[in-house]
Formats: sequence, C-alpha cells, structure tokens
Amino acid sequence: MALARARRESAFNYWPGFVDALSTLVLSIVFLLSVFLVVQFFLSQEVTGKDKALEQLNAKIAELNDLLSLEKLGTINLSDQLTQVRAGLASAEGERDRIKGLYDGLAGAGNDAASRAGELNKALDSEKQVSGRALAQIEVLNQQISALRRQLAALEEALQASEKRDQDSQGRIVDLGQRLNVALAQRVQELSRYRSEFFGRLRTILGNRPDVRIVGDRFVFQSEVFFDTGQAQLLPEGRAELDKVGAALIELDKQIPSEIAWVLRVDGHTDIRPITNSPLFRSNWELSSARAISVVQYLISLGVPAQRLVAAGFAEFQPLDTGNTEEAYRRNRRIELKLTER
Repeated sequence: MALARARRESAFNYWPGFVDALSTLVLSIVFLLSVFLVVQFFLSQEVTGKDKALEQLNAKIAELNDLLSLEKLGTINLSDQLTQVRAGLASAEGERDRIKGLYDGLAGAGNDAASRAGELNKALDSEKQVSGRALAQIEVLNQQISALRRQLAALEEALQASEKRDQDSQGRIVDLGQRLNVALAQRVQELSRYRSEFFGRLRTILGNRPDVRIVGDRFVFQSEVFFDTGQAQLLPEGRAELDKVGAALIELDKQIPSEIAWVLRVDGHTDIRPITNSPLFRSNWELSSARAISVVQYLISLGVPAQRLVAAGFAEFQPLDTGNTEEAYRRNRRIELKLTER
C-alpha cells in the first residue's frame, strides 16, 4: 500500500497545464474576435459615411444636370467638366466596390485584419481626396452657371431694347411710307394734269386728222404720216407734224416743275408681216426701233431736252387689231407718244 501511494505521488500531473494552455488559447481567440469586431464596426461606420457622401454627391450632380439642361447654349466647356466629374464619380464607385470587396474578404481573413485595416484607411483617404476634388469642380461649375445666367439676362435686356428700337423704326418707316405715297400721288396727279394739258394742246394743234387719234393716255400716229413703207427716214410732212409736237413739248418743259421726272416715250410698232429683201432692216424689231429713234432724234434737233425722250421698238407684238386685213395692218403700223414718269 505504501508502495502504491508512493508511485502515485511520484507520477507527474499534466491536467493543470493543459487547462492553462486551453484557457490561454480561448482568451487569445476571444481577443482576436473582439479586435475583429471592433475593426468591422469602425469599417462599417466609414463605409456608411462614404455611402452618404456619395449619395450627396449624386444628388448634387443630379441638380447640376438639371441646371445645365436649362443652359444648353453655353455649356460646351461645362459638359467636358461634367464628364470629368462623372469620371471621378465612376472612379469613386469603383473604389467603393473595391473597398466592399476588401470588407467582404475580412470575414475569412481574421489573421490579416490589421494590414487590411491599413489598406482600407488609405483607400478611404484617397476616396475623400477624390470627393473633395469633385466638390471643388461642382463649385466651379456653379459659378460658371451663375455667370451664364447673368449673361443671358444682359442679352435679354439688349434684345428687348433692340425690339423697342425696331418697333420705333417700323413706326417711322410706316409714317415715311405714307408720306411718300401721298407725295407720289400728288406727283402723279400733277403729271396727269400736265398730260391732259399737253394732249389738249396737241389735239388743238393737230386738228381732227383721221390718221392721228388718242388711245387711252397715248397719241397714236399712223406710220404713213412719218415714213414710207419699210423705211425709217422721216418724210417732210412727218417733220412738219413733229415741229408742232416739239413746240408743245418745249413749252411744256418750261411749265412742269423740275422735280417731276417726266419723259415722252416714243414707241414704234409694225404689222405682223415679216420684212423680206431689205438691205437696211432684218426684222420688224429693227424697223420699229429705228423709226422710234428717228422721231426722237428729230425732236432733239428741235430743242427738246434729250433726257425727256425715250425710244422703244415693239415690232409686231403689241397690235391694236388682230385681223389679217389691210386695214388691220395699217392700224398696227404706228408711232405712239406717251407722256409718263421716268
């Protein structure tokens, strides 16, 4: 018995040491889990703050987009800067995703919690710098938008002033137009009065000749009064008639005020038959023009001012009678005198 007790006392007891070791291990694990939970808590707070900052940044960018949509005329440079801001936002979101990935990785990497926490702090600092730059760019854009609004207000004021000046100018133009129309009407009435006097005087001078008649506002002479058939040289009897006309014109030029721009238009007309085998004229255009020019040149030689005379040839294209008889041809071969404005 004594021998057995001696053997038991001499044997080494391992159990207390095992319990101490196990307790130490459990405390270490609890400590590590506590550290992990504390790091996870602070990391969650940082990520939550970052998300709020990003939401605020997104809200400000949305508001900026609304403002920029109202300023489309001057936002070419602003669009480039907004693109840069969006690129920064995309980069920030990428960083956020990367941080979230790191955070998710912490759940299975408790041993690397300290080093990962340092990485996250650096990433968060970088994110804060990016957010600061984005906010600074937004402030610059807001200032530029304010400047654009001031410019638009100035342009609107200038436009209103221009419209007012335009309305005043339009009123003056209308008034001047009315006054000009009144003046022109007075000139036309005055010229009509002189035309009536001139025609009355010619009617008295020329008498009731069958080959001279009045058609509307024109004196019509048959070509046979002035020219032979197919010729443009004035006959003596034609010159005698033009002497009367020239005397009346010279007297009329003294009476009409100089500011009235009047002219006597001499129109040459032929019949419809074409000219054949004539060494002087190849067409009725040339014959009618040459006859009108001969009358004008003779009136100028009588002393009628050249600036008061106009010669025109109409060939056969303005007939008085569309028939194909000798009487119709004779009526269409004519010289017309018309007192009109220049």
